[in-house]
Amino acid sequence: MENPPLASLSLTHVHYNAADPISHACAYLALVPQALVITYAALAWSTREAEILLMFAGQMGCEALNWLLKRYLKEERPMQMHGKGYGMPSSHAQFVAFFSTFLTLFLLVRHNPHHPHASSTHIPTPYWQRLALALLAMACAGAVAQSRVYLNYHTPQQVYAGVATGALCAVSWFLMISAARHFGVIDTLLETPPARFLRLRDLVVHEDLVDAGWERWELRKRRLQEMAGKKIS
Repeated sequence: MENPPLASLSLTHVHYNAADPISHACAYLALVPQALVITYAALAWSTREAEILLMFAGQMGCEALNWLLKRYLKEERPMQMHGKGYGMPSSHAQFVAFFSTFLTLFLLVRHNPHHPHASSTHIPTPYWQRLALALLAMACAGAVAQSRVYLNYHTPQQVYAGVATGALCAVSWFLMISAARHFGVIDTLLETPPARFLRLRDLVVHEDLVDAGWERWELRKRRLQEMAGKKIS
């Protein structure tokens, strides 16, 4: 065929009112889940942290649940977007609700940089900064959820249902991981051959958020300074 019909990649195809700057901003907010998936993948590959992999697994499980709920409830979207898949619950709202809720629970409940076994060469990120980061995540999640209503992709009820489902999934998954940690399941899994081959580790729970590699960097600088001092002497 010389001119075959073209299709649109619905993953990033967002309708918005070009004359409305708020609608334009909401269109970019619709890309937040895709950006977070890229962030998950980049962090999982670069840090090999078990907590990040577990959070990503829960996020994908939450997405699978959304897929099932939409096909079970079969509630249509608002008339402006009718025919573009089911709308109950909102997958965008559910995605960001899970992310922000789980991140908040991790930062304020599980993350303990003052643990006796923690190792750090500088003052760990204080609680108020972690609280501010959690509040920022919640605010961004609220903006993404509200943008779905503004763009007429979902009704308010569909967005509320997505937020509630995402938050519930995050709390449930967080408790399951907490139980697995309590009974040593995570430590056992990290000692398996596949985990050791992939060099998975579990440091971020007790290590400061910005401390990855810092001690090695400081040690390297001290060694270089010592070598330079010996050469001069």
